[in-house]
Amino acid sequence: MKQRVSTRTLVLVGPAICLLLAAVVSFWASGHPDGLEHVAETLGFADSAGEHGSDGSPFADYGTKGVDSGFVSGGVAGIVGVLLTGALMWLVLRLVVRRRD
Repeated sequence: MKQRVSTRTLVLVGPAICLLLAAVVSFWASGHPDGLEHVAETLGFADSAGEHGSDGSPFADYGTKGVDSGFVSGGVAGIVGVLLTGALMWLVLRLVVRRRD
């Protein structure tokens, strides 16, 4: 017989796992260029890229400004990213539920 997972457990454990992955596993992320950078290099226009709007932001380039340790810098940026994404998702879901009522 399959045991069901309660909504409360899912809501508590799911974000905890996401935060753990963002904080710890992000350190071992690939250092190779992402898909867009790879295509730009392959097609020969990677050098034409200029500054972008988020260059001076506290979490630019998958790190945290002012944190010297690469491990901690990436972990903090990952945690903040998960929290902001979760907050945005919660807000959208609240709006959808209100509209349906």
